[in-house]
Formats: sequence, C-alpha cells, structure tokens
Amino acid sequence: MINLFYMGGPLFMSILTIELIFLLVAAWKAPAWVKEIGLIALMTGIMSVFTSLYHAFDAIQMVGDISSSVLAGGLKVALVPIIYGGLIYVLSLIIRITQKTKI
Repeated sequence: MINLFYMGGPLFMSILTIELIFLLVAAWKAPAWVKEIGLIALMTGIMSVFTSLYHAFDAIQMVGDISSSVLAGGLKVALVPIIYGGLIYVLSLIIRITQKTKI
C-alpha cells in the first residue's frame, strides 16, 4: 500500500491524504462540507493526472522514440492519484448518504 503512495507521487498523494483527514473530521464537525471536500479530492486527483501527463509528454518529446511498455507503465503510475481521489469522493458520498437525516 505504501508503494502505491510513492508511485502516485508524494506531493499529490500527501495532499489527497490531508483531504481524506479533513473529510473524516468534517464528517463529525461540519457534515454539510463532506461532499465538497470529496469533490476537491477528486479534482486534486484529476489535476495530478494532468500535471503527470504534461511532464511525461515533455520527457517523451525530449527523448524522442520510446517503447509502448514504458508509456503504459507511466500511464499506470499517473492514474494512481485519480483512483485515490475517486475513492475519497465515493467515501464522501457514502458519509453524506448516511448523514442525510442529520443535515
């Protein structure tokens, strides 16, 4: 599991983990903010993919010709933060649904 954290990039994965902590705290303190924090996590994951792809395409342009297996491995790594952000968003929706009667 920690390997996925480092594969996804420590910067964005750390930001997403902080957003997960904020989500869990908001579930008790500010339930109205749960869905919004989940959306922020999803957007952080998407922005991570865009920045990763930008840097990858820049490196490919500089190197020139690369194999498709290297490209597929890079795309797999670039998708880790968006999966994490998506899971945080789904968790926020589940929390929101269970707390719907309290809001």
